[in-house]
Amino acid sequence: MKILLVVASLLAVGMAMTDLDRLQSETILKVNSMRTTWKAGMNFKGRELDDIKRMLGTFRHPNRRLPRLENPPICKSLPENFDARVQWPNCPTIKEVRDQGSCGSCWAFGAVEAMSDRICIKSQGTVNAHISAEDLMTCCDSCGMGCDGGFPSSAWEYYKETGIVTGGQFNSNQGCQPYLIPSCDHHVNGTKQPCKGELPTPSCKRTCEAGYAKSYKADKHFAESVSSIGDNPQATQTEIMNNGPVEADFTVYADFLTYKSGVYQHTTGSELGGHAIKILGWGVEDGTDYWLVANSWNSEWGDNGFFKILRGENECGIEGDINFGTPK
Repeated sequence: MKILLVVASLLAVGMAMTDLDRLQSETILKVNSMRTTWKAGMNFKGRELDDIKRMLGTFRHPNRRLPRLENPPICKSLPENFDARVQWPNCPTIKEVRDQGSCGSCWAFGAVEAMSDRICIKSQGTVNAHISAEDLMTCCDSCGMGCDGGFPSSAWEYYKETGIVTGGQFNSNQGCQPYLIPSCDHHVNGTKQPCKGELPTPSCKRTCEAGYAKSYKADKHFAESVSSIGDNPQATQTEIMNNGPVEADFTVYADFLTYKSGVYQHTTGSELGGHAIKILGWGVEDGTDYWLVANSWNSEWGDNGFFKILRGENECGIEGDINFGTPK
């Protein structure tokens, strides 16, 4: 009966159901009936499943990893809850939710978001550099294939060896190279154009937009060092608490698309692809340990653009390859 009501509501607004709509309807009923640690709801209404898969642009390969920290420090008295937005209130990028648009550039977004935060944190709030996803995505040939996916570890290597300029979000005119892929709706009843298809990767341009005060070369930001942590939640918590957010990646299953609130853990559905994000904290909700995560599907998706995911169990592989760096 419930699924018939969902179908009727879609038809009532004059929108034919797609295969993704049907999949989400079935998933929502199953997840919410199981009374798990999270709530599901309709997202991506009217979209096609292939459109969503194309946004999951993170590749994993055992030979494409940053050097692991040997004997990483672990704080003996980790707090039960930690939120980088609260810890460093003078760093606005920590609170920001970006939008990758119709492009498989999540590997670049998770990286530049954490880089931006860490520059501000290291400077004690005196330097706010919005590191450019555009520059990284279009100019790092060793990272992968731009909008067709890439390796998070290679993004951090590029940051150290070549450097990345600044750049705000689409149409912002902020920084040297703002993002050129338009923002779009990744959810129901949004205010933007629907995310459909995938736009081609823009060409690499080693220049800043007209009117920007610095040259491309002068605007570069670099890492002093880059490292990773593998499947060690306490070491990851310590790193975040001491130095700021980190980039992680995980396997996306069909049920994740319907996330609305609570602590996500894979409940049902097949594997769709790999996705990179920024972890900025952790906590406990109704007895369930979680990571606090910023997604790059704009602030109208999920919990104002953020989500929580089970911590301590390497859920969907999220704790298996944590990447970060120290700003120069």
